[in-house]
Amino acid sequence: MFDAPNPSAAPSAEPVTTFPSAQPVAAAVAAAPASVEAVAPVPVDVRNTALVFLSLAVALFLLHWASAVFIPVMLGLLCSYALTPMVDRLERWHVPRALGAGVLLLLLIGAIGGGAYVLRDDASRLVTALPEAVQKVKVATDREKRAAKVVAPSTLESVQKAAEQLVQVTSGDASSTTTTTTRITQVQVAPARFNIKDYLWTGTMGLARVAGQGIVTLFMTFFLLTAGDTFRRKLVRVAGNTLAQRKITVQALNEITEQIQRYLLLHLAISALVGVVTGLCLWAVGLENAALWGVVGAVFRLVPYVGSAVAAGGAALVAFLQFGSVNMALAVLLLSVAIHSIAGTLITPWLASRNSRLNPVAIFVGVIAWGWLWGVWGLLLGVPILMAVKAVCDRIDDLKPLGEFLGN
Repeated sequence: MFDAPNPSAAPSAEPVTTFPSAQPVAAAVAAAPASVEAVAPVPVDVRNTALVFLSLAVALFLLHWASAVFIPVMLGLLCSYALTPMVDRLERWHVPRALGAGVLLLLLIGAIGGGAYVLRDDASRLVTALPEAVQKVKVATDREKRAAKVVAPSTLESVQKAAEQLVQVTSGDASSTTTTTTRITQVQVAPARFNIKDYLWTGTMGLARVAGQGIVTLFMTFFLLTAGDTFRRKLVRVAGNTLAQRKITVQALNEITEQIQRYLLLHLAISALVGVVTGLCLWAVGLENAALWGVVGAVFRLVPYVGSAVAAGGAALVAFLQFGSVNMALAVLLLSVAIHSIAGTLITPWLASRNSRLNPVAIFVGVIAWGWLWGVWGLLLGVPILMAVKAVCDRIDDLKPLGEFLGN
């Protein structure tokens, strides 16, 4: 009934074993720690990002808190970049660097003082005429208000009058039953009188602070010009021990020097052109002290965005003072704005695109940021600082994304 077991069939079951199936399991177990290790660095990246933002916040706080130190240093560094080529040329003519730098700075101070002395009469007349200008503006404003009331009420006044009539109509029954009339006393809060004594001390301290920063900037420029390339060689020596690291440092320093010198030369030339054109146009219009306002336009244009607006507004105010007409003031304002706009939107971008590697949007944002940190001096120093940052970021692998963002 039962079949006998076949001895030959038994060996056929021996190849069926579980050991080969354990190999994929062991491989999966061995691969499991690798996947865990790949996820582990995520908290480290988050911590590094937080440290970067914290370091940036601390740096901004220090730049703002120690602005009295950083601003003269940066101004001296900028002036040294501008004057180094002339001092180098004097040194090639066998003039010692200290003597050449001292003579050059004295000539520069003398030129500024001489220009101020020549224009002192025009500036004095302008300051003397400011109260009269304020009075004329007040009289013209009152006259315009009276003329507007006589001719026709404004849209806002018409709407207010209609609203008052609507309120009277809707409250007619209540007013008819009321026999007593309530009078409302009008209270007017008078502003505090202007007391010049409150501002004299603040203005004096501000002037003293500016004078102190000017002296520090002057000495900083002199020492940097006298030092020559001493700090440059020290920086290259500290940058690294390998030839590649020192080469990258030299390239970055050369680019910073070239970019800043081109920037300064470009803006000085354009500012001089704007000053000459502004003075001639205002003289053609008949504005007094046209030469003074040409110089003001040239100097204030060195401060991006804000300087041009201040120069145009001052010229318009003087035109209103002289001619007593709002139309002439607007004409002078539009003329000054047109000159600065052509120089700022056509000439400067065309020349800057050939000499600079910065993105216009990055320049605008950077100038606003540095202006927030350091005020007017930040507006002046913002672009050179961005040029230096761009040159450094382009040569450091971890900072190349920032350099790409700043580039055009």
